Amino acid sequence: MKPAFSVVFLTTLSGAAQGLLIALVGIETLAKLGVIASPSQMLFVAGAALSVVLGALGLVASFFHLGHPERAWRAIAMWRTSWLSRECLCLPAFLACAASYGFAHWIGAPWSLAIGAVGVIASAALFVCTAMIYACLRFLQEWATPLTMVNFVLLGCASGFTLATACAAWLAPSLAAGLAACACTLTLAGCATRVAALKRNAKLRPKSTVQSATGIKGPNVVQKSRGFTAGAFNLREFFHGRSPQAIERIKWTFLAGAFGVPFVLMLIGIGAQSFALFCLAALTQYLGLVAERWFFFAEARHPQNIYYARAS
Repeated sequence: MKPAFSVVFLTTLSGAAQGLLIALVGIETLAKLGVIASPSQMLFVAGAALSVVLGALGLVASFFHLGHPERAWRAIAMWRTSWLSRECLCLPAFLACAASYGFAHWIGAPWSLAIGAVGVIASAALFVCTAMIYACLRFLQEWATPLTMVNFVLLGCASGFTLATACAAWLAPSLAAGLAACACTLTLAGCATRVAALKRNAKLRPKSTVQSATGIKGPNVVQKSRGFTAGAFNLREFFHGRSPQAIERIKWTFLAGAFGVPFVLMLIGIGAQSFALFCLAALTQYLGLVAERWFFFAEARHPQNIYYARAS
């Protein structure tokens, strides 16, 4: 498939926003239970504000994927059957919860944790809807696996907790080490499941053939022409156009950028208690996740390419 950067940014930005809000609510829950000391309210206000900004940027990015942005409201029309429509409903709901959560802490409201709990539910619903847009497409074997949802959740939470660590290093230093440990754990878990998906997908074989694509039953069918000489939608939108060598480089780039380098930076940051290192880890991980999400889309082999993208 041809990766659309609008969707790449939508899924990575909103995923980080969701993970960040989950981390903040987790901190407040532990503080309410007396497990940790209550941090400054500014941690929650700043963290929620960052979550809203990231989610809003993802929402804005999604509009660039539309042929007619003025008709975007129609995307929710099929919410009963479409995961995309459900995502379009869940994202604004999540943003409203994150904004309300930050406002509740700003005014010192006692019901902030209740709003946070609703926000976590909205985050979970958004993770499910976003992942199922791709996991429900059974004809794209690379996506039609439970690992798709697992990876969306783990990678979003990992990046969110890394951001929460950076926020804590600035506004609540006593929490930075614990959050960094959580971020490292989530990063390792995300790496393990992403590598598992890579290994699974490497073993996949197309279920369709040139014979089934063309309807010709002969044993030795060779496609000599696509049937047209100019460019077409089928050639532009269903194939990324990169060489196998380029795809391999991108794979190793995202494995290092999304998992390896941030993990090392976080470990060093725990010892040094360095705000700069935690920020660098968050930035590196996000850039790595952009590469990972690009690869996620490029890796999917649409069956139509058997007919349109191959000619001897």
